[in-house]
Amino acid sequence: MTRPDLSGGSGQLGYYWLYGRLLNESPYGELNLRLDVLQATPGSNDVWAEVHTRISGTSFRSADPGNGSFTNFRADYLFVRTGNILLDRVTWQVGTLESRWNDLHIYDQRPGTLLYNTVGLSGTYTGDRYDVLVGVGDSGYSLRPQNYNTVLTGAAHFRYQLIPGQLETGIRAQVGYEPSVRGNRNALYASPGINYEDFVRREVVQRYFEANPGQEELVPDLQPRSALSYMVAGYLGFGNVGPLAWNNFYLTFERKHPDQSYQENFRGRPWTVYSADQTDERYEANLGNEAYLKIIPDKLEALWGVWVGYAFNEDNAIKPGEDDRFIASTVLRLQYFVTDRVHLLAETSIAREKSNNGNSYRNHVDSVFTNTDGLPDARGLEFGDSDTRNTWQGKVGVVLQPTGRGIYTRPSLRLLYGIQYSSQHAAFGNSFVESLDQYNVYIGPERHWHSVVAIEAEGWF
Repeated sequence: MTRPDLSGGSGQLGYYWLYGRLLNESPYGELNLRLDVLQATPGSNDVWAEVHTRISGTSFRSADPGNGSFTNFRADYLFVRTGNILLDRVTWQVGTLESRWNDLHIYDQRPGTLLYNTVGLSGTYTGDRYDVLVGVGDSGYSLRPQNYNTVLTGAAHFRYQLIPGQLETGIRAQVGYEPSVRGNRNALYASPGINYEDFVRREVVQRYFEANPGQEELVPDLQPRSALSYMVAGYLGFGNVGPLAWNNFYLTFERKHPDQSYQENFRGRPWTVYSADQTDERYEANLGNEAYLKIIPDKLEALWGVWVGYAFNEDNAIKPGEDDRFIASTVLRLQYFVTDRVHLLAETSIAREKSNNGNSYRNHVDSVFTNTDGLPDARGLEFGDSDTRNTWQGKVGVVLQPTGRGIYTRPSLRLLYGIQYSSQHAAFGNSFVESLDQYNVYIGPERHWHSVVAIEAEGWF
């Protein structure tokens, strides 16, 4: 992709996927490798085995700031999968255990994903109209790569086809448990007596020494903590009725795993502040839906997505952020087939994001330090002059698809124009200076509109 940006932006129309993935994502590539170690005769119950690995990344030379550096790539997974050992119709997987159900492609979201961070063992039984998965493992290295502590993880799902090819439903659940380990510096602890405002301002150590002068070496005893996190997801899929080809609906609820610690620099040395008690009550609920419609067969197809999310943090009542907010959006994409290989694309989206703890968005070029009731807050728990960001996007263009018709057909070669209006000033990745210093030479106008032209390709083989 290339997206020349004459508005001073970084080549993405808006901030992220909530406005639809088109023109809002960076480059992406992945290489999936599979080795068939032992092949079974088709239709038989013979033993089979295969090895999988995937390498993926988000940078390619001349397309993004990373310029193709391998530091932007990683080995996503490595696992062995085998079937019909011990039990017929059971597939065993050892290694990384990520398990997906159907994506919401218009948002590029996978709300039903299980065991994304987990290495271990899973087994999946596939019946005539249902499948069941059970998996166990450890997520510690993925959650805290440099400060590993065991996070025991278990997950299960059940999916049933009520009407094969037309109606199916399922439920997925995952639980993570991190035991307390006194004496392990990478375990969870609580630093007693922390005020939440001092925590978010990163002034815990300073306030402690102000209250306890001359007691640098007499810090309070740390209290070991265990942690429990979980996720549950409900799924409903239906389609092949009239113009509706298929619809995926998800409802999820999650309790996030707490953070371990962070460092503050005070009096010329670093201090570790353990923060389990300040980060152990973060919750998130999401509703996601995507409908694939064949409005005029072989002429006009559509994707229509809806996303509603609510995040709340029982510990946080003072600081706006992604842990305490409401978001909602809808995205509609239409693709018209002029010929088998030349198509027209049009997409529109509208989204609202609302902070629950005060102002989080800067609506005007001079409102960076304005908060509730127009009063300045120089120390800045709030940012800007509004608790709400409203965003509209529109995209139009020509699509060339060598392999024929279909909104999901790939590869796609696209020439697109995208435009955005946001209530927030400069609501896109940019290099504008935010300071209001009187000596600032980079003074610009207020910006609510943003547009880009994109030449891009997408293919999955």
